[in-house]
Amino acid sequence: MDATANIGDVLASDGIGGEIHALAAELYPICRSITGNGVRETLRRIGAHIELDVHEVPTGTSVFDWTVPREWNIRDAYIKDAEGCRVVDFAASNLHVVSYSVPVRARMSLAELKPHLHSLPDQPDLIPYRTSYYQENWGFCLPHRQLELLRDDLDRRNAAI
Repeated sequence: MDATANIGDVLASDGIGGEIHALAAELYPICRSITGNGVRETLRRIGAHIELDVHEVPTGTSVFDWTVPREWNIRDAYIKDAEGCRVVDFAASNLHVVSYSVPVRARMSLAELKPHLHSLPDQPDLIPYRTSYYQENWGFCLPHRQLELLRDDLDRRNAAI
């Protein structure tokens, strides 16, 4: 490639820009963190385009100043309101669940649920990204505007991860 060429022009002229975008669009919906089936699926799909040599490292292995956490896989997670409608739903965005949340299935009041809800008051339309790699915990993330709309009534809510 000519050192003076614009990378955008090169990508567009080779048609590879569209291919890269298509691959990113294919990979984006896969729920993945640093371990688990989502990582395997992502690497499998990337491996269809380039040669990869994938090695699995067991949980608890020390790697430099880090310890490989336990594997985490998730199928579904939600909070339902008193009417049974999903008001926070993993299927809508995988950011809605604190990564590495432990499983929970419970009915609880909004007051009991709130310590497990995370938002960004200074960025009220964004869903925060939170993890709990090394601490057994669970939680949901949602836009602060949505959190403020949750009714503080006496009805019980279903939460499931």
